[in-house]
Amino acid sequence: MDRIAQAFARARARHRAAFVAYLCAGDPDFDTSLAACRAVLDGGVDLLELGVPFSDPLADGLTNQRAAQRALESGMTSERVFELVRALRADHPDTPVVFYAYYNVVFSRGVDAWIRAAKAAGADGMLTLDLPPEEAGEVLAAGRAHDFKTIFIVAPTTPDRRLPTIAAAATGFLYYVSREGVTGIRERVAAGIPEAVARIRAHTALPVVVGFGISQRDQVQTVARSADGVVVGSALVNCIQENLGDPGRIAARLRTVAADLAAGTAHV
Repeated sequence: MDRIAQAFARARARHRAAFVAYLCAGDPDFDTSLAACRAVLDGGVDLLELGVPFSDPLADGLTNQRAAQRALESGMTSERVFELVRALRADHPDTPVVFYAYYNVVFSRGVDAWIRAAKAAGADGMLTLDLPPEEAGEVLAAGRAHDFKTIFIVAPTTPDRRLPTIAAAATGFLYYVSREGVTGIRERVAAGIPEAVARIRAHTALPVVVGFGISQRDQVQTVARSADGVVVGSALVNCIQENLGDPGRIAARLRTVAADLAAGTAHV
């Protein structure tokens, strides 16, 4: 099995959902970002979702917008993002890393060239936020050519008739966006997650992860009862934002928060 499949298999064998952590690559700078990624992986993350910074992150709330801006201002480029993954691979060879990206970043370099370079760096797949599967032929072809997994989203507003198309395009896992709008912390878990996950599973054998708005251990516990994986982003990015200028504090805080959230993935 590939690294993504292995991560979900390990989680299932331990009777829990996989814990998926989002961080923006290069936030607030390369060295601090590398330490931050290592900290969450040490804290029990099963799969790292690494944001590729972009100037117009339309699916992101203010927290992740600011993270992308800090990363861009520090000089992050696709090449530096790949360098970050190569550095992570040195001490975390088995943890899957998937990119959370916007299509313009990939398209501007050339789809095949970008995916080939991402795979060579050690990344396992990519979720392209603004690329529907109906328009993803070039990405799907490059993914097949380089054994690079393609991940697509399902929204609360996705009609049933589109689910077979989305499921057929996905090769890593499917990502259910649990609420309408952008990323960010919410006080309550969105309603209807078990039903939505069941609806998606009717069309695929791939794992289904749930994200957007999940930020607390009890929320992770709630979602973990239904999903194969639980994604937390803004709550972790806030650990960076709240401790800018103190890299040691950032890493320590991320390790603690990630461990607490990961503990919520156990099936109860």
